[in-house]
Amino acid sequence: MTRTVTTEEKIPLGLTGVRGQRPSGQTPVGLMELTTGFWRFKVLAAGVELGLFTLLERLGEAGTDRIGAELGLRPRPARMLLACCTALDLLERERPGDGEALYRNSRTAAEFLVEGRPHYFGGFVRYSDRYGYPGWDRLTEALRTDRPTTWDPDAQESAFVTADPAILEGFWGAMFTLSSFTAAALAEAYDFTRHERLLDVGGGAGAFPVGLCRRYPHLRATVLDLPQVAALAEAKAVELGMTDAIEARGGDFLRDAELPGGHDVILLSMILHDWDAETGRRLLEKCHAALPPGGAVVICELVLDDDESGPASAALMGLNMLVETRSGNNWTYSEYADRLSEAGFGAMEVLPLDAAGANAALVAHKPC
Repeated sequence: MTRTVTTEEKIPLGLTGVRGQRPSGQTPVGLMELTTGFWRFKVLAAGVELGLFTLLERLGEAGTDRIGAELGLRPRPARMLLACCTALDLLERERPGDGEALYRNSRTAAEFLVEGRPHYFGGFVRYSDRYGYPGWDRLTEALRTDRPTTWDPDAQESAFVTADPAILEGFWGAMFTLSSFTAAALAEAYDFTRHERLLDVGGGAGAFPVGLCRRYPHLRATVLDLPQVAALAEAKAVELGMTDAIEARGGDFLRDAELPGGHDVILLSMILHDWDAETGRRLLEKCHAALPPGGAVVICELVLDDDESGPASAALMGLNMLVETRSGNNWTYSEYADRLSEAGFGAMEVLPLDAAGANAALVAHKPC
């Protein structure tokens, strides 16, 4: 006997509305993607940790058995990992005729996930997996206590104090990659031909000076950062043959009474989001004091819309500051404009950027 299944019976349990009716236009697909978002990250982190992408760079392409044997994985988990990496566009899969399926790196993986490549991003993946991910696992605690969860603020200066040096080295390398692409976007959005000397405050390994001095050969730059970080910038300038254009100076831009003089443009890239409003205002006052009349300050950040409704990248980076810093936040356009004005700068210009590290460059000049 054939039985007809009703519409109500076809609706999965828990997805019905009043009296078994399907909610109009609503599904939990978006919520499912939010809920399982960490699955994607952990696939990426596992591939990096296992050395999958570096292996495939060496092999060119290989089947499941060969890859599993090289990585020390049994056939079942190897097959699952490769399927996920393919689905996430980290790998490409080809099945020649009736033979075994072969896997190779996608263009993204080949460019950014192979150890030793100039733009290797795996260091940031490892840092996020080791420190960021456990901290975000305690997000509710951070929300309730208003304290970072990636490190102990009662016992440490910052998350970097006790971090594994090898992980930190990879982190700074990945930050150089990330900042290099943001620097390229800034170089197109803002004309640096009007400036002669750039001061990159908290400039890390010097990605912005490298990119900007290459794009504008007349420009000379100074990287100001803590001594151990400034040493990285100095080494990078030597490595790239740019010591004539870039110098590194050790210092503490928060504790030092003033910033180095002799520069007509100061860059603050992903710096102000690390601190509270008052600390940011004081730093902008130091920038104002260090600049000559007509000099400019350039702020590169993921900036929140004034109604704080987005973009998601800026909002989430703000929450990451809760997890990782004592008082950091992501600020709105109006808040940056107010702080610049309070520090003595003129009207703020907004230059949209399309980069992973910043969605805008905010430019203001010291009045003549």
